Amino acid sequence: MRKPESFAPQHDQGPQLGLNFDEPAQSRRIWPVSELVGQVREFVEQKYGDVWVEGEISNFRPAPSGHIYFTLKDADAQLPIVLFRRQAVLLRFRPEDGLHVLVRGRVSVYEQRGQMQLVAETMEPVGVGSLQLAFEQLKARLKAEGLFDTEGKQPLPAFPRTVGIVTSPTGAVIRDFLNIVGRRHSGLNVLLVPVSVQGDQAAAEIESAIALLNASGLVDIIVLARGGGSLEDLAAFNSERVARAIAASHLPVVSAVGHETDFTIADFVADLRAPTPSAAAELITEAQHKIADHLANQSNRLIRAVRFQLLNARQRLSHLPISRAESRISALLYRRDQRLDDLSTRLESALTLSLRNQSDHVAALGATVLRHDPRQALAQARERLQANRNHLHRAIEHQLHARNNALSSLHARLHSLSPLAVLDRGYALVLSADGAVVRSTTQVKPGDPVVTRLADGSFTSRVESASPKKRAPRNTIKK
Repeated sequence: MRKPESFAPQHDQGPQLGLNFDEPAQSRRIWPVSELVGQVREFVEQKYGDVWVEGEISNFRPAPSGHIYFTLKDADAQLPIVLFRRQAVLLRFRPEDGLHVLVRGRVSVYEQRGQMQLVAETMEPVGVGSLQLAFEQLKARLKAEGLFDTEGKQPLPAFPRTVGIVTSPTGAVIRDFLNIVGRRHSGLNVLLVPVSVQGDQAAAEIESAIALLNASGLVDIIVLARGGGSLEDLAAFNSERVARAIAASHLPVVSAVGHETDFTIADFVADLRAPTPSAAAELITEAQHKIADHLANQSNRLIRAVRFQLLNARQRLSHLPISRAESRISALLYRRDQRLDDLSTRLESALTLSLRNQSDHVAALGATVLRHDPRQALAQARERLQANRNHLHRAIEHQLHARNNALSSLHARLHSLSPLAVLDRGYALVLSADGAVVRSTTQVKPGDPVVTRLADGSFTSRVESASPKKRAPRNTIKK
């Protein structure tokens, strides 16, 4: 039978584990498990300290600590992977089972189980960028939650008085927006909330700006604006916190991010998506601009109609005598004046009636509001609370007074039964040296010290003699 071979490490190769199967063993070395596994771990970590591994994710298990555990497998093998929290928070996408990924890290051995594993440093999906994958994952999740549903979209006000725009104060976006608004609707107010539109802090600043505009009560509509850029540049508008801030807004939100071909998560959640910031300015001022165009067209038509009527009047008047023409013109003017007075009177009556109805309606609404005014209910609740507090205080004082009287009665009874009270009436207690009450002369003998307790103190004495008191014989009756 062949002798067992030695698995001792070769010292001339440093920490590497040298296994020589050619030379016969000179001596047997017994390895502790921890030492052997530690040697293997050091060898593997030095040999495979920076590797890229490609495979499919399975058994994905995020831990409460923030670490991520999963298995990377292909058709023939599998490898446990651990991605610690410090690296996991840097991922731009969410790992999940079935995802084909490329993982970079170092091979190690988990000594408690003697299991080889890959301690990952970075990870990226195969075939698609991490940002694009994160975009698709977030888009699918928010769509499943209903944040993209058209039923929840708010209509834009036709004639907003003030628009709040969330964008960079130094870019060309705000200048183009203000130019278009000034040209199409000079009466529209614009309130700028300056934010960073890219970078790590951009999403938080945009979220805060949306909340600020909602709480201010100063604007009628919110516009998120940014110029075009790469997927990395638009990352803030693809973040979940910005999407949920848009969904939670009670003011309508217009997303005007990037160019016409750029789509972000903010576009899907917003109440309206504008292809560009300039298009957003045009959409907001569309109703006002249409009215201005309509008024201009009507003014031109009115001018043409008046000119036509004047031309016809001149032609008719040219065939009439001047006196007859003057009388007809005067009669026509009188009828027009009378008609104008009649219409003025009717308009005034109608306005008066409308104002009276509106005043009555406002008064009724005011009375309704006063009846349901929470301040009145709060005042009544405070009065009830104060009354209950006063009642409780009186009840507590009554209980304390009753308990105090009962306690005083019990104290008096206890004092009357106390042996110390007996001492106040001139009696005394005699105690032996060990503190026992002396009730009989048989308990002491001459020479014993005793303590006599009086009402105002005590003194010590010695027994000179102790003789029991003879009892008188009982009378007996003999039959």
